[in-house]
Amino acid sequence: MSVENYLEINRALWNARTRYHVSSAMYDVPGFLKTRFCLKEIETRLLGVIRGKSVLHLQCHFGMDTLSLASLGAKVTGLDLSDTAIDQARQLAKEAGLEAEFVCANVYEAREMLKETYDVVFTSYGTIGWLPDMRRWARVVADSLKPGGRFVFVEFHPVVWAFSEDFSRLEYSYFNVTPIVEQSTGTYADRTASINLPGVGWNHSLHEVLGALLEAGLQLRKFEEFDYSPQDCFEKSVEVAPGRFMIQGMEGKLPLVYALEMAKE
Repeated sequence: MSVENYLEINRALWNARTRYHVSSAMYDVPGFLKTRFCLKEIETRLLGVIRGKSVLHLQCHFGMDTLSLASLGAKVTGLDLSDTAIDQARQLAKEAGLEAEFVCANVYEAREMLKETYDVVFTSYGTIGWLPDMRRWARVVADSLKPGGRFVFVEFHPVVWAFSEDFSRLEYSYFNVTPIVEQSTGTYADRTASINLPGVGWNHSLHEVLGALLEAGLQLRKFEEFDYSPQDCFEKSVEVAPGRFMIQGMEGKLPLVYALEMAKE
């Protein structure tokens, strides 16, 4: 399969996934509408007080995290590749009674689509693996920030993506040496979903990510690694404490998530 049209391939995949995600138990939209909040402790702590701040949420999916930022008092813009996800995000905003702007575009088009700059750029969990070029991504992040602005980023650790889906073997390189083309059946939020579509991804080492952000002129303030995921989205995951999931048989041995905060001077 040619990966030159990866945007179209991945948009089709995420359009299909979104249709199942909005009704899945994992995302729990009815529960969200009661609390209007779904952010996890890792990103909430890094974000700090954002009331009155302008926030750009890149790769926002169907907007639950974006609207959680709005419920904290931020002026939020969410951007995502999937037109289905953006349609659902706008509908969810109406149902939640929260204000947010949603834009359908791929990350690399962000500066063409958005004229303003922001106090905070935020992105989290399963995002950059769908992008081939970290330097280009990092420039978008840096160019989207006001002077003195912050980038808050929480992502699954690249060690995770080196494993096979069932974590039985090392299947891919930790380093970004080639595109990863997989046929997706079901989705992490609903393994029984009638989806059988290809997806194109890339594994980005910590060096590649941090190096690109530093090269773009951002200054590292905080960096953390975690041996658990707050998202129950992997095969063979076990809940070792409320809201903390590890891989069964590898508990405490793998980094599953990392987080960072960077600033633009």
